[in-house]
Amino acid sequence: MSPNSTLWQTILKDLEKLYNEETYNELFLPVTSTFKDQNGLLTMIVANEFLKNRINKLYIAKINELATKYSKTPVRLKFIAQDEVVEEPVTDRKLTIDYRQGNLNSTFTFDSFVVGKSNMFAFRMAMKVADQPGAVANPFYIFGDVGLGKTHLMQAIGNYILDNDVEKRILYVKADNFIEDFVSLLSRNKNKTEEFNAKYKDIDVILVDDIQIMANASKTQMEFFKLFDYLYLNNKQIVITSDKPASQLTNIMPRLTTRFEAGLSVDIQVPDLEHRISILKRKTLTLDPNLEVSEDILTFIASQFAANIREMEGALIRLISYAQTFNLDITMDVVEDALGAVLKTKKKSNQLNENNYDKIQSVVSDYFQVTLQDLIGKKRHSKYTLPRHIAMYLIKLKYNIPYKTIGSLFSDRDHSTVLAACEKVERDMKMDSNLKFAVDSIVKKLDSTLSKWQLFNKCLKCDKINGIQSDLR
Repeated sequence: MSPNSTLWQTILKDLEKLYNEETYNELFLPVTSTFKDQNGLLTMIVANEFLKNRINKLYIAKINELATKYSKTPVRLKFIAQDEVVEEPVTDRKLTIDYRQGNLNSTFTFDSFVVGKSNMFAFRMAMKVADQPGAVANPFYIFGDVGLGKTHLMQAIGNYILDNDVEKRILYVKADNFIEDFVSLLSRNKNKTEEFNAKYKDIDVILVDDIQIMANASKTQMEFFKLFDYLYLNNKQIVITSDKPASQLTNIMPRLTTRFEAGLSVDIQVPDLEHRISILKRKTLTLDPNLEVSEDILTFIASQFAANIREMEGALIRLISYAQTFNLDITMDVVEDALGAVLKTKKKSNQLNENNYDKIQSVVSDYFQVTLQDLIGKKRHSKYTLPRHIAMYLIKLKYNIPYKTIGSLFSDRDHSTVLAACEKVERDMKMDSNLKFAVDSIVKKLDSTLSKWQLFNKCLKCDKINGIQSDLR
């Protein structure tokens, strides 16, 4: 039996468990023939157009997820009807660019994305973008804190488009990889220009992750600006993610940020407890469909990791791996053994950060001569709102915690209130020298009382690294 046949038989076993007998026997069991395997795209033959359309529209995402799970090499499946089979010579295309398998994680699909209040709007708009690339929202800008699912949603757009048209050319690239490609172009011979353009311009959809990494890389930004305009004018879909709204991007040229804002911006917020539990249930099913983890244990894990979904899922993976390694049932005692060290470190870190949040609030209240109670309270007089906004801004700048978490430090204010406050302070500092002096003075005071801070030095250091020494100037 060929490797492809073996792979399909393995996938069939899972499909038989996942779907009812009638669906399995009608759609999947009769599929036995492989038309061709080219560049990791495995084309399977079904009896007619009706079966082809049903599989490609309703089940292809799950099939490709299973293919990724069981194949040692990147592979995607496509189904065609028997009457579409036309024998043709297979020509190898020299492709040093990872359009499909290499740079899109096929498990990042809309089906595997757990939807809740915190990401509902972003999810629905992403589906519309994927259904009509280049027509609904261009660019499509997704922002949110670390580990909340921006990359998953972005790649789900790419995977959906490919599942419906395997000829589409999708390019997913992290911003730091774009910088490296451009710096490589500058430092090598000019013949590389053609290669660079082929990679970034000969595409239908570009997915750029973590655009904020381009801060300070002025030459790279100019190149990306030219690429952006080229793709936009040719009606190619552009999807961008960032850890902040476009208006808050620092050291990114205005001609770029205004273009980002001209499209549709959606945010992904921190999920509530119920949503996090749902995410853990889905993750458990993905890791081991036969494994049962009690609701109490999932609730405990979800309550310990509120701000970072990636971190929460990592804790679940650690727990399940620990239990399977020692052949143990998952109980609270096993949770304590498996996650004890992680939770202890996290608790210390949280306590330290909470103390430092208090320190920021205290220094700001002293500077403006208002009470701490008024600073975090509900009074709306400008005497209190300005210092309150500055305190929010500095906490966000220093710790980059979710806006919702910052709001909880100020009488449970909504995340949108905190976001607006941070944007206002950052915007007004550019025009109001007195405000800038006040913020700088507070930062100096914080630096003198917290030796481990180095607020702006840390940001500048990161910017220099991410800018690759400002494009090798």
